[in-house]
Amino acid sequence: MLNHVTMMGRLCADPELRTTQNGVPVGSFRIAVERDFAGRAEERETDFFDVTVWRGTAEFVSKYFTKGRMIALDGRLQAQNWTDRDGNKRVSTEIVAENAYFADSKRDESTASEDKARGRGRKAA
Repeated sequence: MLNHVTMMGRLCADPELRTTQNGVPVGSFRIAVERDFAGRAEERETDFFDVTVWRGTAEFVSKYFTKGRMIALDGRLQAQNWTDRDGNKRVSTEIVAENAYFADSKRDESTASEDKARGRGRKAA
């Protein structure tokens, strides 16, 4: 059987990094993924997905990604069955990402602020 997903979106918040009782790093975060097409309202809709990452991938994401950064992921979908406080059975689906990749350039952000800083105090030619 095949269960593979590839997603690219923006982090909705900074990733959370925890460790299990056995000391295994696990991270979680949510991404916003804009749909490729516009609806009748002529605006693209956005879907939100919960993501879990383990071990080195969790540490990598926690160290290098922050809210608003674009991230590309590949992994699998996983469904969790649970019961809410009222006793209702619920199902939630998450992405369990095996790999994470930069999908934007942090250099673009820093270059703009460096250029702005360099421009201060310069004489016009």
